Amino acid sequence: MTSLLVDALSSVRRAYRSSGADRPFGDPLPAHGVAMEGYFWRFTDPDQGRVVIALNGINRAPDGTWSTLGVASHPNGALRTVVHPAGWAAPDALGVRSGDVFFGSPGRLRVDLGPDAQVDVEVRDAVPWPRRSVGGSSIFQSVPGLNQYWHPWLLGGSAHGRAVVGDDTWDLDGWSVYAEKNWGKGGFPDSWWWGQAQGFAEPSVCVAFAGGEVTAGPLRTTVTALVVLLPNGRLVRLGDPVVSPVRAEVSDERWLVSGRSAQWRIDVEGVGRLDRAHVLPVPLPAQRRNIAGAIEHLGASMHVTVRRRGRLVWEGTSDVAALEHGGIARARAEVVRRGHAPEAVDAPPVQ
Repeated sequence: MTSLLVDALSSVRRAYRSSGADRPFGDPLPAHGVAMEGYFWRFTDPDQGRVVIALNGINRAPDGTWSTLGVASHPNGALRTVVHPAGWAAPDALGVRSGDVFFGSPGRLRVDLGPDAQVDVEVRDAVPWPRRSVGGSSIFQSVPGLNQYWHPWLLGGSAHGRAVVGDDTWDLDGWSVYAEKNWGKGGFPDSWWWGQAQGFAEPSVCVAFAGGEVTAGPLRTTVTALVVLLPNGRLVRLGDPVVSPVRAEVSDERWLVSGRSAQWRIDVEGVGRLDRAHVLPVPLPAQRRNIAGAIEHLGASMHVTVRRRGRLVWEGTSDVAALEHGGIARARAEVVRRGHAPEAVDAPPVQ
C-alpha cells in the first residue's frame, strides 16, 4: 500500500510539473516538457556600448523536438537565426543542447551558427536568483497550464571568452552577464513585452521585466513582472496583481512600466529607435516553423527609479538596455517595411 501511494504521489507531481508549474520552493530550472522551453543569455559591455545575445528555444512537435537558435549584437546590427532539426533540454538541471551547434549550462555557453555567429564564454562570479520560495513569475509559477512562465535565473556575473558577430570578433572578458528562461504550453503568448538592463553606474544593478497576455483554459489576464537587483544586493520584485500590481504602456519605441506595493514603487522608462531594432523569430512549436514575431532593441535607453515608502532609494540610467515588443502583426509589418525576415524560417523534419 505504501509503495502504491508513493507511486501515485510521484505520478501527480510529474503531471503537475509537466503542465509547466513549479511548487513553492521548487526548482524552475530543469525542463518541464511543455511545448516550448526557451533559454536566453545577454552579455553587456557598457564602456564600449556593445551587446551580444544568444537564444535557444527547444520546441516540441508531434514527431519530436526542434530548436530555434539565434545570435545578435549591437551596435553592428549582426543577426543570425537558424532552425535546427533537433533539441534537448535537461530534465534535472539547467542545460540545453542543439546538436553540436549550441550548448548552454549555468557556467558555460558555446554557440556556432556559422563563421559570423559564434559565442564561446565561461561565466564566473555568478549572481543567481536569490529567492528559493518563488521564481520570476512568483505566484503564477504555481498555477498549472499557463501559456507562459518566466524566470530570470542569472542576475549578474563576469563573462570570459569571445564572440564572432558579423564581421567583428569581440573579446568578452569582463562583460556583464544576464540569463533567463521562459516556457509554456503554447509557445509564446499572443502579445508580450520585455526588457532587461545592466550597464548602470553601479555595475551590480540588474533590471528585468516581462509581461503579456497570460491564459489558462478560459481564463485570460494581462500580467507584468518587474525585478530590480539593487546596489546593496537586495532584490525587489513586483507584479502580483493584488498586492504589487505593475502597469505597462508599450509601443515599438517606448516602454513605460510602473509597479507598486505597500512599501515599494518602481518606475521604468525605456526608449529605442525602431530603425536600429532587430526582428527576431518566434517558434510555432507544433508546426516546426518560425515566424517573425519580436521587435528587439539591444542598445536602447532605460531610466529606472526605485522608492521605498516614498523615499528615493536608487535611480539610474543604462544606454545598453534591451527592450522587446512581441506581436506577430507588428513584427510582420516591420518586416514588410524593411523587406527582410529572419533566416531559416522552416524546420526540416527529423531524419
